[in-house]
Amino acid sequence: MLSNAKREILEHQHYKIVGKHSAVKTCLWCRKALRNEGVCYKSQFYGIKSWRCLQMSPVITACNLRCIWCWRAVEFTENKWIGPVDSPSSIVDGCIEKNKALLAGFGGYALVNRKRLQEAAQPLHFAISLVAEPCIYPKLPELIEEIRDRKMTTFVVTNGTMPEMLKKLVKHQPTQMYVTLPAPNEEIFIKSCRPAVHNGWQKIQRSLSLLHNFERNVVRLTLVKDYNLCNAGEYAKILSKAAPDFIELKAYMHVGLSRQRLKIENMPLHSEVRAFAEKINNHLNYTIAGESKESRVVLLSSGKKKLKIKKGD
Repeated sequence: MLSNAKREILEHQHYKIVGKHSAVKTCLWCRKALRNEGVCYKSQFYGIKSWRCLQMSPVITACNLRCIWCWRAVEFTENKWIGPVDSPSSIVDGCIEKNKALLAGFGGYALVNRKRLQEAAQPLHFAISLVAEPCIYPKLPELIEEIRDRKMTTFVVTNGTMPEMLKKLVKHQPTQMYVTLPAPNEEIFIKSCRPAVHNGWQKIQRSLSLLHNFERNVVRLTLVKDYNLCNAGEYAKILSKAAPDFIELKAYMHVGLSRQRLKIENMPLHSEVRAFAEKINNHLNYTIAGESKESRVVLLSSGKKKLKIKKGD
């Protein structure tokens, strides 16, 4: 799946390649947490320790959408699985090993939190959300089981276009299941996400209809001015039907290769995200359970589940 040219691009972008088709990369907030400079909104909202969170993907170059706001190199991704399949155990082992390598440089940094750095070598959480579409990996259910067997939690973030995999995951529950709602209607979805899959919008609706089968579930909105930051009533109608435990509304961030497709003016202010969340919530009656101005994200909660995830959940 991964040519030498693609590998070179990804490694230049500080990804560590694991096996034939997976990757790990330390996020900004992991690095900040190691320097005592704050933690990410997943920590603020759900209690996930940023320095013990491993951000990875089991499929580095396959996604069936080409979203204009994606900071990745969507132009060279395949839209289906191609090639051999690595085992879940080898992926988990490889991710932990490569994550340690990514963190090794912090050992020479005088102001690093030594206790956190030591803990970071033993992650407690896998964020299966780094790049591409994880549901394309054929052994995703087994990967989740492998991570759970090692006493770690999992967040899985999907674009929702593979409801057949979500059906399988119901029996192999991730700690928290995310489905992205990228638009309020099919017309805006096609314009914004440029799908390389047939009936993508209908498949997202099917995935949303399955969401209630997951013990903890979230619908995520990535909001882009002049594209999908509109039609609050249409979003609310879809969200009301899906009835997720939580809704995360987050601003598009003008970073990475998205800067070649969008302008900085397309990035909403936090105040605009907050106002749009309130506008949607006028139809839903959720509560605003959290927000992070720095990350430009607002969390709506149905009140059905506790925010904080207990160790071992």
